[in-house]
Amino acid sequence: MMPGVQHLYSVIEGTWPAAAVSQVGPWTIRDGQGGGQRVSAATTATEVFLHDLPDAEAAMRRLGQPQLFMIRDGDADLDAVLEAAGYPIVDPVNIYVAPLTELMAERPPKVTTFAIWEPLEIMRDIWAAGGIGPERIEVMARVKGPKTGLFGRSNNRPAAAGFVAVFERIAMVHALEVLERHRREGMGCHMMRQAAFWAAEQGATHMSVICTQANAAANALYSSLGLTLVGQYHYRRKG
Repeated sequence: MMPGVQHLYSVIEGTWPAAAVSQVGPWTIRDGQGGGQRVSAATTATEVFLHDLPDAEAAMRRLGQPQLFMIRDGDADLDAVLEAAGYPIVDPVNIYVAPLTELMAERPPKVTTFAIWEPLEIMRDIWAAGGIGPERIEVMARVKGPKTGLFGRSNNRPAAAGFVAVFERIAMVHALEVLERHRREGMGCHMMRQAAFWAAEQGATHMSVICTQANAAANALYSSLGLTLVGQYHYRRKG
C-alpha cells in the first residue's frame, strides 16, 4: 500500500532531523542550526489563533531563526491565521513516492554511481557548488537510522552528490545535486536508481522525495521515474 502524505511528513522528520525540538504551548519549535527551512520551521497539531503567534515568534527569535511556519495537509486554519498576520507564502513543495520496484527496473551503468558514507571531500564540493553547505551536512550526520551518501560520475569525472535515509521502511532522497556541466546526461536518473537499490538492501519498500514546485526539471525527473505526487506543503515566512 502506498504511504499517505501524513506518513511522509514523518519520513521527512526522520530522514532530515532538526538539531532539537521543543514544545512551546501549541507549537513545535525546531532548532535548525542553519540547516534550512525544513529543520527550522514551526508547526502545530492543534487549532491556533492569532493570539498564539507571539509565543512561536519569540521562541524562533531566541534561536536566531526567521519567523517561519510549515503548512501541511490539514493545516488550513493555521494557514488562514498566518495570512491574516501578514505572512506570505514561500516555497511550495511537492512530495513524491513510489514502490522501490519502479526505480529498480534497471541498474545504473557500472562505476557511475556509488553509495558512500561518510561523504567524500569531492561530494562536499559538489554540494557546496549547489548551495548545500556544512550546516546541511550536519543534518545528514544527525540521522539515526540507515543512511548513505550518493556519489555520481559521468565521463570519468565527478558529477553528482546526494543523500538518502530510511525511516519506517520508506527511503527519502535529499540534497540531490548535479554539477551544471553534467546536467542532461541522465545523472539524476542514475542517482535515484542507485538510491533505490541501496534502500532495498536496508529493507525499505518505497522511495520518496520532495522538491519545490518551482523546480521544473526535478519535478519532471521524478514523474518520469514513476514516482507519484501525493501531497504538498508550503511555508509562510516573515522577516
